[in-house]
Amino acid sequence: MSGSKEHGEQVTRRYAGAAQRIAAGSATCVSAEEAGRIGHSLYVEGLDPDLAQFAAGSIGCGNPVAVAELAPGQTVLDLGSGSGLDVLLSGRRVGPTGRVIGLDMTEQMLDLARRNAAAAGAGNVEFRRGTIEDIPLPDASVDVVISNCVIALSADKPRVFAEIARVLRPGGRLGISDVLADPALTAADRAHNTAECLGGAQTEAEYAALLHAAGLTRISVTVTHEVGNGLHAAIIKAARPAN
Repeated sequence: MSGSKEHGEQVTRRYAGAAQRIAAGSATCVSAEEAGRIGHSLYVEGLDPDLAQFAAGSIGCGNPVAVAELAPGQTVLDLGSGSGLDVLLSGRRVGPTGRVIGLDMTEQMLDLARRNAAAAGAGNVEFRRGTIEDIPLPDASVDVVISNCVIALSADKPRVFAEIARVLRPGGRLGISDVLADPALTAADRAHNTAECLGGAQTEAEYAALLHAAGLTRISVTVTHEVGNGLHAAIIKAARPAN
């Protein structure tokens, strides 16, 4: 079994178990203490009261919806949508003429997200099964890509960013939250540091270089807070050139 395939299966098993625990009213892939350190309270701060019931099933290191500058009528893709909270929040931003697609590779998470969307009465959202390394959407079909503390999990980040560039329309934007590693950390440190969910983080320079190599421009990386020893949450923005 290849390393990337094995890594993907490990992540799938981890989040399948997390979905089952969420459905049972228990914890996600990190403990409550770790969730606080990652920044879950910052992520859900100011959440609409009627969506608060879905917050327990969403662990993030930031709030990509708050920085993505979504507008009515846009098509939005959430990579690693989990239990669907960011999809529901985005659906409200883009309105009835917009569309939000949640992509997740874990069937248990997709089932949970679809139940949450039905409970929220969200008619402009959908959830698809797939990986962020092979996005099941046509070229130039999305206005905005968001993601919350997910891309750091991928074992093939160049492929992820190439796929993001492919599905974005000319002038389309990327607005995500993710985890960055301090340059002093070794690869082994990154893989085992803090919560298991945070292994594989890149440095700020590595992250920016990957975005540039994928053909994305207007790249900005803003570190927000520490999430562990040598690990920091960040807001990352980029765009596909308009022509």
